[in-house]
Amino acid sequence: MRETQSRPIINKREAWLAKSLNQVPPKTAIGKALIYLNRQWPKLTVFLTDGRIPLDNNPAENAIRPFVIGRKNWLFSQTPKGAHASAKLYSLIETARANGIEPYTYLVEVLAKLPSSKTDDELDRLLPWNQGEAIPV
Repeated sequence: MRETQSRPIINKREAWLAKSLNQVPPKTAIGKALIYLNRQWPKLTVFLTDGRIPLDNNPAENAIRPFVIGRKNWLFSQTPKGAHASAKLYSLIETARANGIEPYTYLVEVLAKLPSSKTDDELDRLLPWNQGEAIPV
């Protein structure tokens, strides 16, 4: 379906982009936007090459939305280390959610096992995508 329905639309857009790049002065705001679009074109059209690639990034956008909304609350972390720690924790929580794991239960279990984990393999087993069905949502 991507080949028959999406590719013709993408081809028309690519022709429009090529034509517009030659007509719009590069130093204008639109010119800069077109140059940016042209540089990103291979990334924007990669979905045509592999059906496993999602058409959008809505799951990622939805995952970060609570943090974007709460950004003002976290703007004034006491220290840079505190801000980095918060970012790592939020990333771990959202990664757990993305892997179908209830974050609180996951963190309790991981923080209990973390001190006794000595090898890279033991630490790797604690990552959310290696939990399998151990801690369901």
